[in-house]
Amino acid sequence: MRFLANGSARPWQLPAAVLAVWLLTGLVTAAFAESATPSLEAFFGTFKGQTILESDGAMTTRDLDVAIAPTRTGFNIRWTTTTLGRDGALKRESSSIDFEPTRRTGIFASQMRSDMFGNRVPLDPLRGDPFVWARQIDATLTVYALLITDDGGYEMQVYHRTLAEDGLTLRFFRFREGDALRTVTASLKRTKS
Repeated sequence: MRFLANGSARPWQLPAAVLAVWLLTGLVTAAFAESATPSLEAFFGTFKGQTILESDGAMTTRDLDVAIAPTRTGFNIRWTTTTLGRDGALKRESSSIDFEPTRRTGIFASQMRSDMFGNRVPLDPLRGDPFVWARQIDATLTVYALLITDDGGYEMQVYHRTLAEDGLTLRFFRFREGDALRTVTASLKRTKS
């Protein structure tokens, strides 16, 4: 910035200096905000926990196991829910889904079947299958599953998995036509593999 003989700046140079400081401040702030978001690798591991649900006046305990692992081009989430049935037998339900990054930052496409060319692609919701995708925002990795019901409506399942000091916090929501059907929360502890 050039100064006049009396030590003052030329008037047209002040707005440029202010703009430069403002832009530099924005870039530094953006760099710190970007570095505050944990990498996807922070979610990799095996986690275990338990939740208690009330259904039809009865309390049930569910054991929850989640494993998040890298794949060649993305990551895999595998989860198992174990409950004690009314007959006393253990009932296990498991799901495993591969995800790959999309062109949109933080959004991942599910890879649940092979198309006619052998490419891994999402399922088709118009055939009654769930359409599944994931996204990472800050310390939360969320999986969405959209299902078109037989009458043409929709059901949505949302799994928020947020990094915690010793593992993950799980918040699960199930909606049908916008109405909440079920909400589950649980703390999952990171285990040694």
